[in-house]
Amino acid sequence: MQRLQRLVFRLEINEMKNSQRSILFIAALLLLVFGAYFFWGGTLSQNNKAMPAIKIGDGTSGPKGMAWIPAGEFLMGSDHKKAQSNEKPTHKVSLAGFWMDTTHVTNDQFAQFVKETNYKTTAEQVPDWETIRVQLPLGTPKPQASVFVPGAMVFVGTKAKVNLNDYSQWWAYVPGANWRHPSGPKSDIDGKGNHPVVQVSYEDALAYAKWAGKRLPTEAEWEFAARGGLNQATYVWGDQLEQEGKLPANIWDVRKQAFPVISPKAGGALGTSAVGTFPQNGYGLFDMTGNAWQWVADWYRADYFAMQSKEFGNNAIDNPLGPINSYDPDDYGVPLNAPKRVIRGGSFLCNEDYCQSYRPSARRGADPYSPMSHLGFRLVKD
Repeated sequence: MQRLQRLVFRLEINEMKNSQRSILFIAALLLLVFGAYFFWGGTLSQNNKAMPAIKIGDGTSGPKGMAWIPAGEFLMGSDHKKAQSNEKPTHKVSLAGFWMDTTHVTNDQFAQFVKETNYKTTAEQVPDWETIRVQLPLGTPKPQASVFVPGAMVFVGTKAKVNLNDYSQWWAYVPGANWRHPSGPKSDIDGKGNHPVVQVSYEDALAYAKWAGKRLPTEAEWEFAARGGLNQATYVWGDQLEQEGKLPANIWDVRKQAFPVISPKAGGALGTSAVGTFPQNGYGLFDMTGNAWQWVADWYRADYFAMQSKEFGNNAIDNPLGPINSYDPDDYGVPLNAPKRVIRGGSFLCNEDYCQSYRPSARRGADPYSPMSHLGFRLVKD
């Protein structure tokens, strides 16, 4: 009898233990599920918080070929370790909604503009001394008239590795270079109608915008759109440069060839790629970084973000239009207040060793009258 009682008691104890184990297992499982939910939900909400469904205009419900960028607030600039001083500090900006071209303006689109207007680009005209003089040290004498020939700046590369402190080693003014002949008279855009138009000045971009009934984006609009809803991500596609071992943008691959070396065996991109070659961002925009730099509306000041942060503190800045003048202490040999407009997005020449401007916060200033073989634009519409 006692032996039977002990057996029953032991069975009851084991049943209780099994029941407790089941309860503990279920509790642990619930904690794991809820923990994962809150962890991943929190992480995704930080990065994808502002990401709406992509909306592309079809000519009826919105302008054809343009993506809707919804109104919103974001942190502009970057405090990341890769950020340059002109990208700092981050500051809050609030923007109204607008439409933006899903791609750069292409060669075919620009050709249509020229056909209808007989427009002559900056590179196709004799350079004007007064617009050149302001970019040169004070007192620079005017060159002889024979020097003033139509042309533009072209990436020519080098035959071997060089010190990267002097970009004049891989850039040259090439007579006859223009949007139809991006690298000089012997080059052309045959078969490249869907590539970004390059060798266009800021003034050329404004002329096209007027014809198209659009405008250049402000610097704030450009960065907000480029981020595609991702909050302070390092790149427009996330925080890792490579995606499955590949570069998700048209930039120079230094793993294959050192920049700026050009040779028969050279790897890396040496020119533009067709728009839409790489994946779109969260708003449906292609090539917001890489491929070709993009003109934006603002004057360029290297210290503008610091000025904004000092003036507004933690308050959001409403639809900023940029500074009223230029200031660039980093361009050696050029007057500090020489006129410059902001360019964004980097190009096919940017790389890990020299120019990491394929980050959405990266910014530079450029002479508004100086076309280049890696510089184009896209437009917005209210």
